[in-house]
Amino acid sequence: MAPMKIALIQYNPVIGDFNRNIANISGRLEKAGDAGCRLAILPELAVSGYPPQDLLERSAFLDDQDRAFARLMEKSRDIGIGVICGMATRNPDPTGKPLHNSAVLFADGEVLFTTHKQLLPTYDVFDEARYFEPGVGNGTFSYMGLQLGITICEDIWNDKSLFPHPLYAIDPVEAMLARADGPVDLLINLAASPFNLGKDAIRRKIFANLCRRHHLPLLYVNQVGGQDSLIFDGNSIALDKNGTIAARAARFAEDMVVVDTATWQGEIHGAPADAEQETGEVCEALVLGTRDYVTKCGFNKVVIGLSGGVDSALTAAIACKALGAENVLGLALPSPYSSPESLEDAEHLAGNMGIDFTVLPITGLFESYLTALAPIFAGAAPDVTEQNIQARIRGNLLMAIANKQHRLLLSTGNKSENAVGYCTLYGDMSGGLAVISDVPKQLVYALCRHLNKNQEIIPWRTIDKPPSAELAPNQRDEDDLPPYPVLDAILAAYLEEHRSIAEIVTMGFARTVVEDVVRRIRINEYKRKQAPLGLKVTTKAFGQGRRYPTAEGYREGVLP
Repeated sequence: MAPMKIALIQYNPVIGDFNRNIANISGRLEKAGDAGCRLAILPELAVSGYPPQDLLERSAFLDDQDRAFARLMEKSRDIGIGVICGMATRNPDPTGKPLHNSAVLFADGEVLFTTHKQLLPTYDVFDEARYFEPGVGNGTFSYMGLQLGITICEDIWNDKSLFPHPLYAIDPVEAMLARADGPVDLLINLAASPFNLGKDAIRRKIFANLCRRHHLPLLYVNQVGGQDSLIFDGNSIALDKNGTIAARAARFAEDMVVVDTATWQGEIHGAPADAEQETGEVCEALVLGTRDYVTKCGFNKVVIGLSGGVDSALTAAIACKALGAENVLGLALPSPYSSPESLEDAEHLAGNMGIDFTVLPITGLFESYLTALAPIFAGAAPDVTEQNIQARIRGNLLMAIANKQHRLLLSTGNKSENAVGYCTLYGDMSGGLAVISDVPKQLVYALCRHLNKNQEIIPWRTIDKPPSAELAPNQRDEDDLPPYPVLDAILAAYLEEHRSIAEIVTMGFARTVVEDVVRRIRINEYKRKQAPLGLKVTTKAFGQGRRYPTAEGYREGVLP
């Protein structure tokens, strides 16, 4: 193997902002050149950012991408460095999808080699078969005496020795090595692999097994940053042929690390993730996802309704870390049923974080609504309607402030509530981003304690008191819902593990409780379809990765 210094460059693209993306990449290529690197590796679809979705159907978008790529080649020639870059390329064949998801190796202003992604994921949040034709052929190329085996993301995720039911009929790595003209020195994988809880451990197992199985080192370069609901954690890594880490980039931040193939020594940035750090990892992911969504959508300030409860407190704390306290406005909107302690807790939270805080009571507005509706509601007993009116008043006021001050409203509902419809459409569901909509209630509490590990940010009374929407006298969440430890366990089994009602009952839960939770999930699909976009941190979030019909009649277990 020819000795060479190689740079692993994980960067945070803005989809379609080619000027910014090329400037960002160029700056990092200069650093790689200064570090003595002869080759730099970028993530999947690095020129445009991943996933560009239906922008790929616009010829103007593809033309602009090609022009940006030409500028990048010129820059690399000036620096004197070879680059492997992910981008969309046109399919020259008269049949098939019009594009390939490609890895392009270029140096001295010339494209030396192009290979295409073979395994196109079409599950959960992925929809690559919509745009791309799968590649075929050999992904190996000799560059400066180093025989490279180049793959793209999913191509290394079909190892039959690890997956009992592989999704694809082929293993691109195995096929590539069998077809190679000579021995391959190094496997390279360009990726845009989104974060979810537990994924890093799966990656490490796959990568180490790949290295040991084929007796080859691996360089894995992953995109970083928030893109709509997806959060890319970076965590690019170099492993030697034994699967031992030789270099690792930071998590949740732009970074570049260098590895030397002569010694298989490199830079190690940050500590490796482990099970005990998962709560902190989720916190980092939510901060990054919030920052990037807000700023990439053209905002720099946010507003949050502070109820004095844990959900709004956690959302505000994440927003402060993401955007700075000076860009966060907290608004308390007490109703006739809000406790004095909740208002105190909201003010205490705002003081701890140093954010602007305003109290805007809604009792007068609520009474006006009731007066206006009294002739129509005559004879009808108060019910959830009056509770929803309070939530919708708050939503209107928060949206008005967001509009007037050019802020983005962050909604504060958690996954447990959204799953069973314990939320109000056009009320507390109002907003431009649902920061914790994929965070179950038990994880909300864990995140609050994590944030308080060095000093009190979220008032301990907020964490310790029983959760309540405070929309009716003496209301508690458990008046209407199972205890959150029970609810969250059922939701995880049903939503993420796809277990049946019967299977969940065998786990020790009462059938009536399980059936009621599943019923609530089903009947509240229409609400979630109208909810703001939420950040994905679990294996199955509500959003583009969970596609269920809204109008449907399936009832599990009713057939004899």
